[in-house]
Amino acid sequence: MAVTTKEKNALPAVGDIAPDFTLRDTQGRDVRLSDYRGKSNVVLYFYPKDFSGGCTAEACSFRDNYEVFKDAGAEVIGVSMDSEESHSGFAQKHRLPFVLLSDPDETAHHAYGVYRSFGGLVRGRVTFVIDNQGVVRYAFSSLNPMGHVEKALAVLRDIK
Repeated sequence: MAVTTKEKNALPAVGDIAPDFTLRDTQGRDVRLSDYRGKSNVVLYFYPKDFSGGCTAEACSFRDNYEVFKDAGAEVIGVSMDSEESHSGFAQKHRLPFVLLSDPDETAHHAYGVYRSFGGLVRGRVTFVIDNQGVVRYAFSSLNPMGHVEKALAVLRDIK
């Protein structure tokens, strides 16, 4: 489902400035979303858990299309609440060439409306396409791990 309107605890809407954050990558380095402004479009995807079946399928789909994303002028960034160590093992095992960020205190999850406070449930899988000026161009939420890559690539083609 594409998101285009603002509601309480909603995902950022198309046209919104993407909320900035600073999270740690698999090497323990701070990564800021704003570091990509003026340099690259960003495909930011939130997923529930390293090593789970659906999350592995989704990550491998992004991996298999990583060069297509790069050719389209985008960097791929995956975010979950898992630890840096978990991300490191996940990235190594599945040869993931893109950035994985750890959000243990749910800062980015809350900023992006991905975390639901009732019962602590994650909204599933949510993918944002953010242009190189930091504007949300597309938001897609689906429990199904398939489709996120194709939808993000279609939006990136329109941005070019």
